[in-house]
Amino acid sequence: MKFKKALTLVAALSLVISITACGSNNNGGNNGSANAPANQTENTGNAGTDNASAESIVPEDGAELVVWESKEEKVFTEEIAKQFTEKYGVNVKIEEVAPTDQIGKLTQDGPSGLAADVLIVPHDHLGNAATSGLILANDVFAEETTKNNTEASIQGATFDGTLYGYPRAAETMALYYNKSILPEAPKDFSDVIEFSKTFTDKSKNKYGIMWEVGNMYFNYPFIASTGGYLFGDNGTNPDDIGLTTDGAIESMKVFQSLKEILPINSGDINPDIKRSLFNEGDVAMDINGPWELAGYKAALGDNLGLAPYPSINGKTAITFSGIKIWVVNSFTKYPNAAKLFANFASTKDAQLLLNEKVGAVPTNLEALETDQIKNDPYVSAFAEQAKNSQPMPSIPEMANVWAPVNAALPEIWNNNADPKEAMEKAATQIKDLNNGAAE
Repeated sequence: MKFKKALTLVAALSLVISITACGSNNNGGNNGSANAPANQTENTGNAGTDNASAESIVPEDGAELVVWESKEEKVFTEEIAKQFTEKYGVNVKIEEVAPTDQIGKLTQDGPSGLAADVLIVPHDHLGNAATSGLILANDVFAEETTKNNTEASIQGATFDGTLYGYPRAAETMALYYNKSILPEAPKDFSDVIEFSKTFTDKSKNKYGIMWEVGNMYFNYPFIASTGGYLFGDNGTNPDDIGLTTDGAIESMKVFQSLKEILPINSGDINPDIKRSLFNEGDVAMDINGPWELAGYKAALGDNLGLAPYPSINGKTAITFSGIKIWVVNSFTKYPNAAKLFANFASTKDAQLLLNEKVGAVPTNLEALETDQIKNDPYVSAFAEQAKNSQPMPSIPEMANVWAPVNAALPEIWNNNADPKEAMEKAATQIKDLNNGAAE
């Protein structure tokens, strides 16, 4: 098995211990017209130097920042930006860009000075950003960041031995359910099917379960739970692609069979539609991450339940685990101010605010020990699922996985394509992209 079980459990348990003891069209900005990254230009103050310290770094004169943030978590960044401005006198403009789109947008807009100064990336995008020279190392606050956060989050924020990120949340996915409809969560997808046959009524737009069936992130258990994987050697070997193992195809057939209880095409499911239906009680179960927690709690109150991802053919579901991190654009005109913001927005207090606003799971060690976190049954549910999670690979080739697999899933779901043929095609496309990137 290419994701060796022992190492997987070490990584997953590291995340669990952490949890219990994971786009705007406005390209305008004021973050400079640099033609070279900040750590390669003159007059960058303390940024990018070994002599800088957390005590000595100050914002540049006239500094103003642009920060990219997701729609779902913007409420947090608006508040933390206000606090930052009050402390440092630096104005912060927030633009909505999905975290998964930010590195691609930075690649396009960074050299021309139109990108955000500070952005958020899932840790699996870090390798691509680092090797492309798009982000600055977390040098000034490296010691503080490492000391204050979980080992798993520091691993996620590090690439090739260099700390780049400022961890802000740990993530995996779990099963939200409406306890007024389902007193207890199903343990296996066979139970999901049994219940959904009594609840689903397409004519009334009611479904027993809904999730983003065209998004690999939410469907990774249908690859990994019975022996599939993305890359071998614990996600580090791009020449070993495990999408077509017998185990992966076994699970993908289960995935395909679930259209019987969710008889709509993948393109008709998006976060807004799903959120609305779940909040109204027209969807009984939703597979999702901690970013939806605050909104679901507000909508369902005590009727909200959260449980581990259902098992697949009796095999424990293996989900992705990830670290969401702040990073600093290497082309920023204001590297000092940007580093200060990234650090300020990832402290204990900031992470507790993020948890309060959107239900995110902290990585800060002190935050994890507060009553706010320890007494939260929902955080505990994510921790339980994290025991059976695998860190997303962070090698640059990971960027080549999403599009091919996200094309294969709709083919299997919408068009009843043979799972083996669809996944073989995806694997071939990934190999071609990897080879093209290496040339």
